[in-house]
This record gives sequence, structure tokens and C-alpha cells, in this order.
Amino acid sequence: MNQNLKLFSVVAVAALGSIIASACSPSALVSGAVPSSSAAVVAQPAPAVAASGSSQNPVTTSATTLDAYQQVLEQIYARVSPSVVTINVEQSAQTRFGGTQEALGSGFVWDMQGHIVTNNHVVDGAQSVQVTFPDGTTLPAKVVGTDPNTDLAVIQVSASSALLHPVQLGDSSKVVVGQIAIAIGNPFGEQNTMTVGIISALGRSLPVQSNSIQGASYSIPDVIQTDAPINPGNSGGVLLDENGYVVGVTSAIESASQSSSGVGFAIPASIVSKVVPSLIQTGQHQTPYLGISGTTLTPALAQAMGLNPNARGALIEDVAPGGPAAKAGLLGSSQSVTLNGQVVRVGGDVITAINGTAIHGMDDLLTYVAGSTEAGQTITLTVQRNGKQMDLSLTLGVRPTA
Repeated sequence: MNQNLKLFSVVAVAALGSIIASACSPSALVSGAVPSSSAAVVAQPAPAVAASGSSQNPVTTSATTLDAYQQVLEQIYARVSPSVVTINVEQSAQTRFGGTQEALGSGFVWDMQGHIVTNNHVVDGAQSVQVTFPDGTTLPAKVVGTDPNTDLAVIQVSASSALLHPVQLGDSSKVVVGQIAIAIGNPFGEQNTMTVGIISALGRSLPVQSNSIQGASYSIPDVIQTDAPINPGNSGGVLLDENGYVVGVTSAIESASQSSSGVGFAIPASIVSKVVPSLIQTGQHQTPYLGISGTTLTPALAQAMGLNPNARGALIEDVAPGGPAAKAGLLGSSQSVTLNGQVVRVGGDVITAINGTAIHGMDDLLTYVAGSTEAGQTITLTVQRNGKQMDLSLTLGVRPTA
């Protein structure tokens, strides 16, 4: 990720993306998790186009299709927008004069106990937090738990049940590229703004940026990319599927101008569903930790190591001293070669499988560890070392935050 990646205490959604007319058909809208109760918000198919020679007006058919699509969006907004709140934070200012500064972000109601989910970077360093509901009610909030490793946080308000409208989580593992994506948040402080686009890509890695993480460089795996406009103020808002279920938490954009460029990122619901309950119960989340850094094995790297150019896996470059990988006997890269004018490190172990699941690159490895393991769990890694395959047992640690 380059230097133009922006995380916002205010992250966003801004212009209605265009969708082809046929996308409103239930068969064309691919769902994340679709309980039977979702039928109320799924558009009915438009009348079939008449056979050749019919007097049916194709303009009328198009209008009907567009109306159905609009109704879907209207129903989703009516159901979900009451769950999305504005978060105002007073933070310690990082200047030589000290003092405080204000930040703005988004969040959404998690349960009837007043827990609200947002991004860690929204409340990082907060001295005070206030939550404004869509009806204008503003209440003080306390920070319940934070996890810099996944950029998630939970705050809590004491509110009447009439104000609390918990969201419904979808299944982000069933999200596919091309399906509709709807974002609701507070771009530039414009409360409860909805924008629409598509899922642009899956399996992205998002570098973690936090004042509480020092030294080490970590990434959030399996992140969803969308072209639904994301702008400052939308951090902590929701990314929805066409049924109104939360499939991600909007978190960052890739932009040189700090405004939407059609490349936004959301933390997937699969991570949210694991982290948030831990934050509510204990105030923290124990992220499983391998203790390695590395890269994806490319054909050029494989050839430089004397391996089959078709070999795939996660090449280990460094092993953290005393970490889980070091204790398991994994080896980092000890040689350097020049490829395309750049010096790269080679020679380390190549992880090709974890618990029998094939690993094709570093993103695969991080995604599996984050989504399918727990800290303290013992896993089996299949590695290639000097052209020979072996299995190593490794007990996952807890990712450090400082």
C-alpha cells in the first residue's frame, strides 16, 4: 500500500454509483447471508420483456425495473440508517503546544445494551467521546474496548431502547466481486449519507496505523475493496449488501487528495464478528500471531531459489526472535539477489499449507490465521526448505501491540 492510503477519524461515502438496470433483479444481486426474513427488502423481478411483435413498451419495463431498484435502496436506508451514528471525539493533540483536537467518525449500534462499533483510529487517544443519533440526540460514551490490530473499537452509551436499532451482520465470506455495495456513514460530517457502488475486489491487505502500535508493521487481511464513495467522516460506518446486512466496516481510502477516488476499504464482517464480542467481554482481543514477515513467492523468486517456477506459497523473510515461528524452527531468508534492478531477499522457508489448506501467497496465510485460528492454538505448517517438504508444529501467540 502506498503513502496515499488514508485512514480517517472521519471516513466516507459520497456519490451515488451507477448500476445497470438489471441489477435490481434478485437473480442478479448476489447476497452475503440471506435469512428468509430478508425477502421483504429484495426487489421482485421486473416483468419479462415481451416476445418480438408484442405491443409492450420497453421504456415502461425499464421504468418498472428502475422503480424496483430504487425501492430496494429506499427500504435499506429506512431500515439501517437509524443504526448509524455520528461519533465526535476530543483527542490529545500531537503538537509541541499540547492541547486537544476534535475528530469526527461514524459508528453503528451493535446491541440493545448500547454498544456501538467503530474504528480504533476514530477513538484512539480519546479524552471524551460523544455519540449523536439520527434524531439529533447526543449522549456521552465510554470506550469499552479497542483492538489496534484490526482497527476496531467498541464504545457504549446509556440510551433508551427507542434509540437503539442493532444492525444485522451478513456473511462476508459469500461476498463476490461485482455485487452491489451500499455504504452509510457521515462523510465530512454530513449525517447519515448513503452511497452505492459495487464490490471491486476481495482479499486485500490494509496496513494498520495506530498510535498504540510501535515498531512492528502489521496488516489487516481479507479486506473488502469497494468503489462506493468513501470520504473523511465515514470511518466506522457500514458497508451493506443488497439485503441491508453489514458485510464490512468502512475504514480507509486510497487517495492522494484525501477524498473518494473509487478505491475504498472495509474490514470484513468475518473479522468483526470475532473481535467485537471479545472487546465487549474483556476490552481487548487476542489476535493470533505467527511472528514472521515475508512476501508472496513469485515465479521470479522461485527461480532465484532454484525452485519450480510454478511453486507458490508464502516466503518467510524475517522471523521474530523468541516468537512462535522461531520456537517452531522456521527459518527466514539469509540471501539476497537482484531482480528487475531491485535487491530482494530469498532462501527462507516457503509455507505452502496450513492445517492441510493450500497457501498460495502471504495474503492467504494471513487470512487463514485471522479467520480460522485462535491465539494459543497449535497448527501444522507445511514448508519447503531447500527444495524439501516438511511439516512443522507451531503454537500461535498473541500479536503484540507495543
